Amino acid sequence: MINQDKKQITIMGKFIKKIISALCATLVLAGSTFAGNADRAGQAGASELLINPWARSSGMAGANTASVKGLEGSFLNIAGIAFTRKTELIFSHTDWLSGTDISINSFGFTQRVGETGALGLSVMSMNFGNIPITTVDQPDGGIGTFSPSFVNMGLSYAKGFSDNIYGGMTVRMISEAISDVSARGVALDAGIQYVTGPFDNIHFGVSLKNVGPRMRFNGDGLSFRTPLPANNPSGTKTFTVENRSANFELPSLVNIGASYDLYFSKDSVAMKNHRVTIAGNFTSNSFSKDQFMFGLEYGFKSFLMVRGGYLFEKGITSTDERTTAFTGPTAGITIEIPFNKSKSTFGFDYSYRHTDPFMGVHSIGARINL
Repeated sequence: MINQDKKQITIMGKFIKKIISALCATLVLAGSTFAGNADRAGQAGASELLINPWARSSGMAGANTASVKGLEGSFLNIAGIAFTRKTELIFSHTDWLSGTDISINSFGFTQRVGETGALGLSVMSMNFGNIPITTVDQPDGGIGTFSPSFVNMGLSYAKGFSDNIYGGMTVRMISEAISDVSARGVALDAGIQYVTGPFDNIHFGVSLKNVGPRMRFNGDGLSFRTPLPANNPSGTKTFTVENRSANFELPSLVNIGASYDLYFSKDSVAMKNHRVTIAGNFTSNSFSKDQFMFGLEYGFKSFLMVRGGYLFEKGITSTDERTTAFTGPTAGITIEIPFNKSKSTFGFDYSYRHTDPFMGVHSIGARINL
């Protein structure tokens, strides 16, 4: 029996080494392929994939790539859903760039599968409201409205390969459409988290996001009818001209993060009454500027968490050089309320991201942990 256990441990160790080697090779390749390039800004589409719809992690500016746990890992680092205790459900609403009447609704859940695995499903939908239809002859509208539909849905799986290493992958379906033009695509996300330290309080994480084939718009909205000369041989009065849209890339990126949990007591029970987490993340964007995120969170037991963060990219502190509406600062709060003896909780999350112009980004989320 002992020899069999040793054999299983050896096989698992070799398997983990292969996974680490493969992910390191992916990281090296990603570092050379997806180096941030501001000159390529605007050349990628599906930019909604870059929006964090979840209230808890956005309050730390997305700096907690290495330590994110549960469903919110579906955006930052999919390996985080492996920490799902049993079942988690989140509903989130975001007032995007307040004053523009754009909103984002998100829903998702994760479910424990087996001893170390977890499955997740997440859906994000953007609502742009009703936009007036205008034409060359009627530039002021008055002939109706249209409403774009931007939806992406991710199916995820993550697993703990040991007490220290966790990894996962997401397949994400992307849809952008109006009534007569649409584009659809698929993207892959992958990530790992490594946990170490005397109290499992040191975290490292790497994630690769939005990797997939090019997308392209198609539909009747790209065609129009134009008159033919009266003396044309065919005798037809009009013919249809179809415009072909260009393919566009997905906004691929790499996240590399680390975080450290600081406790104020060495007692194994009392130590987690008060926790301070310091987190940092570097994002290498393939079609925009690279970004640095810094976050700080204070947690009182598992009932109250207060957090703040700062997102930095080149030129963000200068109104003349800044190329984003975001100015850097973020903040958020979480309240968790237990409701049964099995430690199930109901949580409320809120985050704010400062912008100029507009009146910031406000996200509100409700969370159930069973």
